[in-house]
Amino acid sequence: MKKISTLFKKDINNLGRVIDEINPENNWVFDGEAIATQKFDGSACAVINGKLYKRYDAKKGKIAPEGAIACQEADFITGHHPHWLACDINKKEDKYFWEGFTALAELGKVEDGTYELIGEKVRGNPENIKGHLLVKHGNHILSLKSLDFEWIKNFLSDPENNMEGIVFHHITDNRMCKIRKSDFGLRRKEVKELIV
Repeated sequence: MKKISTLFKKDINNLGRVIDEINPENNWVFDGEAIATQKFDGSACAVINGKLYKRYDAKKGKIAPEGAIACQEADFITGHHPHWLACDINKKEDKYFWEGFTALAELGKVEDGTYELIGEKVRGNPENIKGHLLVKHGNHILSLKSLDFEWIKNFLSDPENNMEGIVFHHITDNRMCKIRKSDFGLRRKEVKELIV
């Protein structure tokens, strides 16, 4: 899975924030060629030919393990070089990926594609769920009334929209871009009750 750019341009004085200016490579979103979907906060993984893989970033010159599948060329600016690395059912660090995969298999919903592993032991469980799940990227479609900078900022600020952000998928090809709460300097609210 390639690293994807932000919908709006990054603030050159603070690369963790965006400014009210469209990132030119993502004009297609404003041309009506995008589907907006919920971005989940977890750990990226994939099912490729029925096999489970987790994301591995061979950044800043690290060597990817043998058998890792490169997702793109190395980015010489950021140092990121994402790969897919096969999950090993016997390795402790892959345990939660397998729990999510098993839950998906029990529902009969395992299909090739990219997913987000979410759950109790993943990134502090911002999605507030019990157990561990794999959520297929692009499946949770959002209905946005506007693509205006301030409207999206307000949408992501609304406590009813307690999500990491939005991923836009091109309707005919594989292009994607994203916008996160954190791009506006916003934080997610903490929810105490776990969702079953």
